[in-house]
Amino acid sequence: MDLQTAEQRIKELQNLLNQYGYEYYVLDKPSVPDAEYDQLMQELLKLEEEFPQLKTPDSPTQRVGGAILDMFEKVEHAIPMLSLGNAFNEQDLRDFDARVRKAVGDNVSYVCELKIDGLAVSLRYEDGLFVQGATRGDGTIGEDITANIRTINSVPLRLMEPVSIEVRGEAYMPKRSFETLNEARKERGEELFANPRNAAAGSLRQLDPKIAASRKLDTFLYAIGNPEAIGVAAHSEGLDYLDHLGFKTNKERRKCATIAEVLEYINSWTEKRPQLPYEIDGIVIKVDSFAQQAALGTTAKSPRWAIAYKFPAEEVVTTLFDIELSVGRTGVITPTAILEPVKVAGTTVQRASLHNEDLIREKDIKIGDKVVVKKAGDIIPEVVNVLADQRTGEEKDFHMPTHCPECESELVRLEGEVALRCINPKCPAQIREGLIHFVSRDAMNIDGLGEKVISQLFAEKLISDVADIYKLTREQLISLERMGEKSVSNLLEAIEASKANSLEKLLFGLGIRLVGAKAAKTLAQAFGTMDQLAAASKEELTAINEIGEKMADSIVNYFELEEAAELIEELKAVGVNMEYKGARPVTPEESDSVFAGKTVVLTGKLEQLSRNEAKEKIEALGGNVAGSVSKKTHLVVAGADAGSKLAKAQELGIEIWDEEKLLEELNK
Repeated sequence: MDLQTAEQRIKELQNLLNQYGYEYYVLDKPSVPDAEYDQLMQELLKLEEEFPQLKTPDSPTQRVGGAILDMFEKVEHAIPMLSLGNAFNEQDLRDFDARVRKAVGDNVSYVCELKIDGLAVSLRYEDGLFVQGATRGDGTIGEDITANIRTINSVPLRLMEPVSIEVRGEAYMPKRSFETLNEARKERGEELFANPRNAAAGSLRQLDPKIAASRKLDTFLYAIGNPEAIGVAAHSEGLDYLDHLGFKTNKERRKCATIAEVLEYINSWTEKRPQLPYEIDGIVIKVDSFAQQAALGTTAKSPRWAIAYKFPAEEVVTTLFDIELSVGRTGVITPTAILEPVKVAGTTVQRASLHNEDLIREKDIKIGDKVVVKKAGDIIPEVVNVLADQRTGEEKDFHMPTHCPECESELVRLEGEVALRCINPKCPAQIREGLIHFVSRDAMNIDGLGEKVISQLFAEKLISDVADIYKLTREQLISLERMGEKSVSNLLEAIEASKANSLEKLLFGLGIRLVGAKAAKTLAQAFGTMDQLAAASKEELTAINEIGEKMADSIVNYFELEEAAELIEELKAVGVNMEYKGARPVTPEESDSVFAGKTVVLTGKLEQLSRNEAKEKIEALGGNVAGSVSKKTHLVVAGADAGSKLAKAQELGIEIWDEEKLLEELNK
């Protein structure tokens, strides 16, 4: 293909893909199947690779890329990004309405919009091309997050018109993306994000754009920086113009002629709020006319023509009586605030995690303080801040101990960690928490052996390690509180049944550091038996896809422990299964399928197969199913709503199939 023909085809492909992306991510009305989009993207990637001089910044292939940053550059906003004043009840809103009408007369209309709980951003375009994205910062100075903003698919890289414009809006994390992110962090043993807003803010401040891309953020644009220059006369017209340019705006907005209509809108969304696929924390009310906005003016901090109604407060004030310490199964010491009981979001809260000593210092928390408490994400109790101005002088500083509160062993802080940790393998608290983990659903799944029963058995010295669970007798169990004949019989049956679990359940239950449920399954499949895994070298472990050096070191170290060897022998003696019972993946040499020896990544929603079913079928044919896309990936199967993994595969030029193609090959 000559240069001129290539240039024409590249422009045609870019326009098509930009249009299809707009329909998918902004309008939520895809007009072509994913397979067709993927095919066109692959063609564009190959052409741009062959003719790199024709690659343009607004190409859909350029969403993710660039080097990891050392720091974010500062950005000065040409027009300050002011914050909004707050209204907390109907009277506040009526007072706002009265002030507006007194200043500009009764011929006023308002635009009501959902207040998205995300991070305010500014996007700048020159001649229709996206050139810069920035955080709000302090309203005058923000940070340049252009590379991360580019990864958000709803942000157009080229506008529908070649205008130079600055627009403002909210970058946010949808509830679904937040749940997926926290599930992944939990599996990796990482601290969970408290709520979607924190997750969105943390994602946009990643120095590596690839991490931001994996978080599946979205945007709603709600303002033009300098609307007078565009020639629109009202805020509602400005929002329509943003739609016209290709931006994603929130369609739940409403124009209201009276404050009564505003209140009706607020009441409606107060009820419907939980049904939204994203978090909102209030309603924004703006005077529609730009001429009236100019007449009303601004204060130093906020405009007089707008106000943010905040939903009924979910933050309450209570007293922090004490700080207790708990020891987790991995030895991490976690401080917990003991609070004067208080009702938050419908339930009584008495305890709230303080995570670690650094957080206590950062928030300047003292025992006896009046503190503000909320439920992060409407679920997890959290101390928001201290009311320092209400201190009496009787408050006491809190100091983390130097020794374990359970076994008195000296605490250590491992390199790269903020948490203090007890590393005594005989620490009673770690043993108890390890027992609770062993019987949990994702591990040995022993129904009837909950936290309370385990704690009671441990306190009565009836069990001291997991092997003791299989030595419990009817006489021992019947002596426990609230354990009748029927309960004891059911529990003994559940314990006996758990002996037959496949190897991965036992591996996860043993609580080997860094080995989550997924890694346990991978290891069980790869080695087949406990003995073979225990004898594996670090090199043999790291040769397995998704087993890194740190995890390999942890596994080797575990099996070198004399106590671990003794425990496994005890478990064998009581009849616990030590073999993998699932379908073992065949080796590439044993299979002549297209999957043999290939690393496959599944992404998006499959209609005819579950993710697990597809994984088992691919592995049965000699393939390896991985959780993330890398240069080692041979094939990506993309179902509906495929996101960052698909984008990365396109960027790397990896072969991409739809579910139909997958089924066709599996049926062969």
